[in-house]
Amino acid sequence: MKIAFFEITRDEEINFFKEKLSQHDLFFSKEPLDANPISNAKDFDLISVFVSSKIDAAALNELPNLKAVFPRSTGFDNIDVNTAKQKNIPVSNVPAYGSHTVAEFTFSLILNLTRKTYLAINRVKTEKNFSFEGFRGMDLFGKTLGVIGTGKIGSNVMRIAKSFGMEIMAFDTFPNHDLANDLKFRYCSLDLVLQSSDIVTIHVPYNKETHHLLNSSNLQLIKQGSLLINTSRGGVVETDALFKALSGGRISGAALDVLEEEEELKEEIELLSKNAIPQEKYKNILEDHMLISLPQVIITPHMAFYTKEAEQSIRQTTVDNINSFLSGAPQNIVNG
Repeated sequence: MKIAFFEITRDEEINFFKEKLSQHDLFFSKEPLDANPISNAKDFDLISVFVSSKIDAAALNELPNLKAVFPRSTGFDNIDVNTAKQKNIPVSNVPAYGSHTVAEFTFSLILNLTRKTYLAINRVKTEKNFSFEGFRGMDLFGKTLGVIGTGKIGSNVMRIAKSFGMEIMAFDTFPNHDLANDLKFRYCSLDLVLQSSDIVTIHVPYNKETHHLLNSSNLQLIKQGSLLINTSRGGVVETDALFKALSGGRISGAALDVLEEEEELKEEIELLSKNAIPQEKYKNILEDHMLISLPQVIITPHMAFYTKEAEQSIRQTTVDNINSFLSGAPQNIVNG
């Protein structure tokens, strides 16, 4: 089989796949698969991509030999899974690699935000000032955590929250009542979760049903002074509505590992790296982003998944997905 891996940036990844899939003809690219390098992929039987690659209907039509797609991620909103299904091309994701990884990162953001750690570090480093004035924090004990999405990640977030003595409310379109009984929390409507929670954290996949799940209508209902954490996908939250809620004080702070305009920012970075746009223009692009300038907002570069253990799990599950497909018993199919 001719197998192409896109967005492979380190030798250790290449060496792993070469060892595990030595009987196949492998191709590796640091670049994402999109309209530009698509001609280079026409001969490949199997393709593995990460989150910046875009496999839409047009791309699928340009890949006549393609038999399966293997995203090295849980999310697959960058792949037109319906068109792939029509073409009998299964898409196998990595469903559980980051269930603890992302949950732990979520709580690192919660603690950073509630204790204003990022502001304190910046003051000491940049101003050489050890004053703690303005950094009064908030205890988590006894506070209510609202969890939107109670899958593997959301459930692990709740387990951590229980260790802090937090109360939990949750919203999910497919409630897991056994989990609710086990962790002693209650499912509520989305509006009630927003109205009642001191901290809201989002753990849903991105699709047409969750696009702008939090928006100008329901963010008006969110509890005064609450905090919002998003480690899922940027498009789940309407950017303009979040900015208004933050700048108006309705939400007192937010920690975002994802942005709605994330791909556009990455494209600008790519242009900058190729000297296609000047440094000052790129600096202005970042400065003009409405959320980055707000001091009560933490933004990280979509790194919640990024640990040694998670990467190992991603690589091994991808190999298992490929081998399962080739053996005639495909696993982790998202468009079956």
